[in-house]
Order: sequence, then structure tokens, then C-alpha cells
Amino acid sequence: MIDVVEQINATRREVGSRTLEAGEARASIITRTYDAAPDDVWDACTNPERIPRWFLPVSGELREGGSYALEGNASGTIERCDPPRSFAATWEYGGEVSWIELRLAPADEGGTRFELEHVAHVDDDRWDQFGPGAVGVGWDLGLMGLAEHLASGEAVDPAAAAAWAATEEGRRFMTLSSERWRDASVAAGTDAEAARAAAERTTAFYTGAEPAG
Repeated sequence: MIDVVEQINATRREVGSRTLEAGEARASIITRTYDAAPDDVWDACTNPERIPRWFLPVSGELREGGSYALEGNASGTIERCDPPRSFAATWEYGGEVSWIELRLAPADEGGTRFELEHVAHVDDDRWDQFGPGAVGVGWDLGLMGLAEHLASGEAVDPAAAAAWAATEEGRRFMTLSSERWRDASVAAGTDAEAARAAAERTTAFYTGAEPAG
């Protein structure tokens, strides 16, 4: 049984902005400490045999300059790779391009500090509609899967994970995740009422619940 609150509280969420050549972009940053060595976390995040054990099947050349494709999800190009500390890649999905960067470091308390930054050009209308939770809830689910894999060494069963997401426990996890991304958005300067409305729409999208009127 998954302790939903413990999983949610294990993660830190931040919202910011970045200036790219194409203009201002929004950044969602998710940070967590894993009780595993940096080399092990790096291998779990870059080894094509291990990535499907907690995330999605992946194909391509997982090296600097290589291309990758996650089954049924994003694809892109690996722009920079500095094992076992960091890599950066494009994240191409739905005809749009954004960017991800993974940073790993030994944690002060032991284990590995995992930090993932997702940077995207998001127009104001879409940001107002869903806020950072649109991508943030998905990353929360992924990081929980990584935690389960690193703790047990076993693969996460995709069918079981999908079934869990439809349970009351799974919906509570996604609801709490959406609410925490709302809080991060407010901390970054978003109007509290606008952030609340966006989070409710994001929660409804992930859980199938009706957004509040």
C-alpha cells in the first residue's frame, strides 16, 4: 500500500521563468531525495533496460546527440550529457518542443538529490487554464514510480499502476499533487484565485472529477 501523503511530502515543487532565445519560458522544477547512490539513480534514469521498469519503454540512442522516443509519449534529442551528474534534452510532444534537464548530486543526508527542470513556452491562456500542474502531476507520478523501483529493485507493473491511478488512493495522490503545484504557482506570484481555478481544472483532467463551479 502506498502512503500517499508521505510520497507527496517527499517532493519539493517550484515554479519559475527562464529566458531562452525564443523568449520568456516557464519552468517547473521538481526535487526529491532518493535513498540510493548517484550512480544507481543515474543508471535508472539513463539505462534503456531500466527506464521501462519505472517510467515508459524507450527507444533510440541514449547518448549526447542521440534521439530518443518514449512509447506513447514524448520524443526528442539529447543535447548534453555529463554522467553521472546531469543531462539535458528536448521534450517533443503534441507538435510542441520544450526542454528537460536532470541534475543529480549526493544529498547532505545521504542518498541522491534528484532535480528535474521542465522548461516550456506556454501561452498565457493555457497557463491560466491549467497552470504548472499540467506537467507537474505527471512528473510526480513518474518520480513516485522511480521511488518504488529504487526501493525494491523490481519493475513497476504498468497495468497495476494504471489501475491504481483509478482508485481512491490514486485520485487522492493526483489531487494532492495538483494542489501542491497550485501552492508553488502562488509562491511564484500567481494570483491565488487564478491558481486555485487552474488546479481544479488540472485535477479534473487527471482524475475525471468535475471541476468546482
